[in-house]
Amino acid sequence: MAARLFSRIVRIAVVAAAAASLAGCGVNSIPTAQENAKAKWADVQSQYQRRSDLIPNLVATVKGYAKQEQDTLTKVTEARAKATEIKISADDVTDQDKMAKFQKAQGELSQGLGRLLATTEAYPDLKSNENFLALQSQLEGTENRIAVARRDYNEAVRAYNVTIRTFPAVIAANVIYGAKPMVPFAAAAGAEAAPTISFDGPAAAKSGN
Repeated sequence: MAARLFSRIVRIAVVAAAAASLAGCGVNSIPTAQENAKAKWADVQSQYQRRSDLIPNLVATVKGYAKQEQDTLTKVTEARAKATEIKISADDVTDQDKMAKFQKAQGELSQGLGRLLATTEAYPDLKSNENFLALQSQLEGTENRIAVARRDYNEAVRAYNVTIRTFPAVIAANVIYGAKPMVPFAAAAGAEAAPTISFDGPAAAKSGN
């Protein structure tokens, strides 16, 4: 009886020690960091989708006042279509090529929007249109949220990438999970801050700096 009890206690101790050892090797910390980074990526996508949803209304509003800007409007519409075609799931954030294509498409859409908004300076009636003013506010807020979401995602990726490269978690990363580094959002130079969306002319933009 005493021998069986002792054997049972030993088995429990071994299991507990193994569990503690695995936990110390990152069995728990790796998936936790991974899921956090994936959740942050979902936030990035959500904000880009929000921006994409605003564009058709923006294009339609500008077209009503500035039909001669058709070339610019067409390029923005095409850039939006290209950007929305590229889908990046949370499982794709370790793929450098896919992430690069996504970021490139979103960057081209940002540039197209910038050119479109710059043309509105020549149309005072458009700048005073209530729908246009509402879009201005929504776009500005969305650009701010995009910047925050990208920053939070990059921080989560940094934490995950450090975890899978650091001892002892690196053991579980290689042996158990086959973990791969995630790709941070490599914003273009100067894109670390949300762009200022101004419809009041160069003087107002300058005063906001």
